Amino acid sequence: MKHIIILGDGMADLPVERLGGKTLLQYAAKPMMDQLAKEGRCGRLITVPEGFPPGSEVANTAILGYDLNKVYEGRGPLEAASIGYEMADDDLALRCNIINLQDGKIITHNGGNLETDDARVLIDYLNETLAKAINEREGCDQVKFITGIQYRHLLVIKGGNKHITCAPPHDHPNEEWRPLLVKPDETASTCHLERARALLACYRRDARSREISSLTAAETADLLNELILKSQKLLEEHPFNKARAARGERQANSIWPWSGGYRPSMETLQQQYPEIKSGTVISAVDLIRGIGHYAGLKIVEVEGATGLADTNYEGKAQAAIEALQKDDFVFVHVEASDEAGHDGDLELKLKTIEYLDQRLIKPIYEHIQQMDEPVCLAVLPDHLTPVEMRIHVGQPVPFLIWHKGIVPDEVQQYDEVSCVSGSYGILKLQEFMLKFMKIQ
Repeated sequence: MKHIIILGDGMADLPVERLGGKTLLQYAAKPMMDQLAKEGRCGRLITVPEGFPPGSEVANTAILGYDLNKVYEGRGPLEAASIGYEMADDDLALRCNIINLQDGKIITHNGGNLETDDARVLIDYLNETLAKAINEREGCDQVKFITGIQYRHLLVIKGGNKHITCAPPHDHPNEEWRPLLVKPDETASTCHLERARALLACYRRDARSREISSLTAAETADLLNELILKSQKLLEEHPFNKARAARGERQANSIWPWSGGYRPSMETLQQQYPEIKSGTVISAVDLIRGIGHYAGLKIVEVEGATGLADTNYEGKAQAAIEALQKDDFVFVHVEASDEAGHDGDLELKLKTIEYLDQRLIKPIYEHIQQMDEPVCLAVLPDHLTPVEMRIHVGQPVPFLIWHKGIVPDEVQQYDEVSCVSGSYGILKLQEFMLKFMKIQ
């Protein structure tokens, strides 16, 4: 039995008054998902462990069967793996958004839907100015910006301390940004701090052979806040943003680092599940590719895959079909619904659900029907991104599991309410992957 998971990031939602009190999954035209729910079995899944943020880095890692208490190091290291940056033992890697600020508030977490080619120019500029100035002052290569995709980039701090509190910008739309600046984590125990510093006992020397030790949490927070404030002055003066301002468009006028950590230690899926001999991850998002890298999955890039509503659904479907020919496990991730939710765009989020249903799930299902080898298919989101809240919410998500010959339950359509009656009940974290992989 081969296995494929199709994940619509942030697809789940809360009841919306404008839709007559229905959720978007209840309201959207999604005949393929409804058919799979009717022919298969459903349930709900808790994807976010207690004490963890309801982010995609947490939820997707849990869905793939990992214990977050053992492997979680934040988004930064996962995205580093995705873009091919090999972290050293003394690296602190943080996700670094380029965002839009206006009138003292965070307006968008995505810099006005920044394109990768434009972002690369801005990242190079920050390395040539901001990072260079800090590194010359410190006498070592302490700060480095690395280009990722669209507004999602990487910031590496040599000797940085991960025991800091950062605010994910997508969780704070239209909020004042100054109270959200980085703070040292006062809840981290002395034991944890000392252990972290011991792990980072890799010293750097400047041209005069002066030893530079690891930073404390307070020093790391101060450095990151300095970078944020200085980036705003530099980016405001860049020709790209001046041209945007002249056109009345949102500027990409501040960096915002968050979710930092050290290099993680994760077993591959092949080590955990003997049924998996080889696997593939298909996503436009660095974070998901990074999880796939550490999970031992091949990363397939699809031309035209953007992470937005205009992504190449057909190309992703074809990539998944090709992967099923040779791999035991395929993980297909589509970001579009999450981005529409963060933008508060109801109509667009409905379209992303319908696109996922007809342009990606349907052709995969039709191909599976023609395959000689049986395939088990699951559909689910990683978390809620309610369109009227514009943030992640860590409530249980609906899921469906389908394969030829499965005995269906009573669920007749796929949505947050219907799946409450599913025969799987409510699963927690790693339980989903354990049950999914046992289907043979």
